[in-house]
Amino acid sequence: MDLKALQSSLQQLEIERGISKDKIIKTIEDALSAAYKKDYGKKGQIVHAKFSPENGEMSFAQIKYVVDESMLKTEEDKDEEDASPAYRPDQSAGEIKKIRFNPEHHIMIDEAKKIKKNAKAGDEIIFPLETKDNFGMIAAQTAKQVIIQRIREAEKESIYGEFKNRQGEIISGIVQRMEGGNVFVDLGRATAILPHDEQIRGERYRIGERTRALLFLVEETHRGINLFLSRSHPKFIAKLFEIEIPEISSGAVEIKNIAREPGSRSKIAVVSKQDGIDPVGSCVGQKGVRISTIISELGGEKIDIIEWSNNPEEFIANALSPAKIIETKANEKTREAEVTVDEDQLSLAIGKMGQNVRLAAKITGWKINIKSRAGEVVAQANEEGEVTAPTQGRGSDQSVGKEKIISEEKN
Repeated sequence: MDLKALQSSLQQLEIERGISKDKIIKTIEDALSAAYKKDYGKKGQIVHAKFSPENGEMSFAQIKYVVDESMLKTEEDKDEEDASPAYRPDQSAGEIKKIRFNPEHHIMIDEAKKIKKNAKAGDEIIFPLETKDNFGMIAAQTAKQVIIQRIREAEKESIYGEFKNRQGEIISGIVQRMEGGNVFVDLGRATAILPHDEQIRGERYRIGERTRALLFLVEETHRGINLFLSRSHPKFIAKLFEIEIPEISSGAVEIKNIAREPGSRSKIAVVSKQDGIDPVGSCVGQKGVRISTIISELGGEKIDIIEWSNNPEEFIANALSPAKIIETKANEKTREAEVTVDEDQLSLAIGKMGQNVRLAAKITGWKINIKSRAGEVVAQANEEGEVTAPTQGRGSDQSVGKEKIISEEKN
């Protein structure tokens, strides 16, 4: 056996597949156990192999589980049922089913104590077997199949662990292909899916280009690992702020809430956790350089950064930015606010198709009524994102615009 070549192969597998050396050696031992049992073992025998990659030596042993009379089926039980699986010591006493004694699987406790004085039910007794290193073709094929299967399982486990730890983070990859509106992104060790409904409306993707997205779900199935990406999720924009704005990543500034209509407009509520730090200014950056980087990543999506306040009237007024507010009256019992603005500020306060007041209601969690200086209610928005305009002279409301708001609580 070429030990240097073996060591090199083990190291290569560890680096390329992300599988630990210990797991690879365990896989080799399982393969040797299967091969030994195929050529030299007896029916029902439990064979364990040990392999040393340092010197290439291998050894084999038979494992038997210690049982007592209370665990064995009576003759009546044997007539009623087929043989049960071998007893395993990790089974709790309440779950143990009586078993049919198999001399290749089991050893009675009296016999076990002759070998190991303190033996008890459930213990393993090890019996060394003659070492063999010459296996037939069928045994070799069996060993090969075991290695392939175990390596696949170990690689799957490694990939799942790696990406599960990165769930909720921004991840970068290369666009591989597009199918049915979904974008498949090559992440190196795995391929992720950017579903159509998690894309930013109007964005176009090209094969071979690099893209960034939020890894929002890692799912393990019997077919493999499914990785789902999102560019429309509110947490995607929150993570971009963490990357681009040191004050947020350090905790000096905190994002309190996000209301977003992907590809169109977002409102981000921020608050300073340290004296002397301007939360809005920190996010915008000198000459807008920080926020412009984020806007560019989002394909031009407009972003309103507003200062959070525990004073509802102040927070609601901030949320309706860029409109200038004359007065805000908040009813904390009904969580409804009346906001008065000048005639020339009504369009800014309401926004195109009610977008500004809709996002303001969503981010604050308050129902907002926009009133003119004359006292006329011109628009209403609730915390669910529904906007209406009362029709003068009637008892009904006319819809201004109703769009789905994706909140920060989106799963």
